[in-house]
Amino acid sequence: MSNRIRALFLSPYVPSRSSGGPVRLHGLLMGLPDTCEVTVLAFESGIRERDTPTRAALERCREIVTIPNDRFAPPGTAKRALQLRSVMSTRSFERITHQRDALQTELDRLSQRSTFDVIQVEHSYMAHYVFPPGPAVVLDEHNVEYEVRARSAAVAAPGPRKVYDSLNWRKLRAEEERSWRAVAACAVTSERDEASIRMASPDTPTAVVPNAVDTQYFSPASGPADPLSVLFFGTMAYYPNVDAVVFFLREVMPRLRRSHPSVRLRIVGSLPPRAVTQLAGPDVTITGFVDDVRPYLERASVVVAPLRIGGGTRLKILEAMAMGRPVVSTAVGAEGLAARHGREALIADDAESFAAQVARVLDDHDLAARIGLAARRLVEERYDWRASARVLEALYRKVLDAPRRGATTQTRSFPAA
Repeated sequence: MSNRIRALFLSPYVPSRSSGGPVRLHGLLMGLPDTCEVTVLAFESGIRERDTPTRAALERCREIVTIPNDRFAPPGTAKRALQLRSVMSTRSFERITHQRDALQTELDRLSQRSTFDVIQVEHSYMAHYVFPPGPAVVLDEHNVEYEVRARSAAVAAPGPRKVYDSLNWRKLRAEEERSWRAVAACAVTSERDEASIRMASPDTPTAVVPNAVDTQYFSPASGPADPLSVLFFGTMAYYPNVDAVVFFLREVMPRLRRSHPSVRLRIVGSLPPRAVTQLAGPDVTITGFVDDVRPYLERASVVVAPLRIGGGTRLKILEAMAMGRPVVSTAVGAEGLAARHGREALIADDAESFAAQVARVLDDHDLAARIGLAARRLVEERYDWRASARVLEALYRKVLDAPRRGATTQTRSFPAA
């Protein structure tokens, strides 16, 4: 095998610094060595911050090709119609949303025009496309997707959302486990997710490719934080973030106000729904999308991750830790990370305990500094994109050197969703 690897990344978004998945895609492709030639085929969402690749990514990639997807609708009537359609279908909402003939056409065109050694698929709900027989198909599992939806169903109040989530996660699980068995290998963000794949598909090669952070871009602030300032950041188009913010505002913030009347919360992230915006007030600022989250991290006395739903590992926590900010998280929020309670973060799950841990940081500047310093050190030692990209490249070479398996039994049949 040649030392050079030609990789096509198939993604629901372009590589960017916006949040979540686009950040992982950006970090990995920037961390791969120059011996990896990268092309990206991605959907456009119609949301500027998710559709704008960084200049560095444009320079790094041989080509970034985008395809519009009118099914990427913000919360509202169009999304509800798609969800209703999925209820009546055997397919998950995620599969229906990401199934577009135009992407298959462009995938075929690129495959005929260029020879790829590897096709990396971002998320299992992008793995249903028909791939050419030559390249090894590697699935990058940012989360075990069905587990995130199952957790949504578990915390939802009785009603339409709970019924919908309960139906959808089971369909998504069947699709996801089928994709694990079809591909040549899976990359995951944590040992926990790796164990899930091995249990369902023991013959599929896997590798833990941790989420990481650009420690030069995210570096500790030199100035003091704003007193009594609390920050949550992350895209508000992602339901687990909405659930976390609403939980914090309704359950935790009232307790903090009683003990710290001057406390202020900033919520930074694109597309906040009405469930969040209606809870704004004099001490709750909702910014929407910002071009650069770092100034908000610099000013935060404490960063909170009150997540009750999730999978994989949280980039927002790693970025806050890289900035030397003390983090208070739930166990679900910190899942898969090496941060230890009382050392690199503070962990609490119920509202009373969470408020108490935030109050500890607000009251004890030495504690805040100690946790922030330890968090930065942990990120430097364990969570660097170049190290993660080396693991990913090693996975490529492993599957390219091995007898080929998977991703060859699909057909071009696309039944109506």
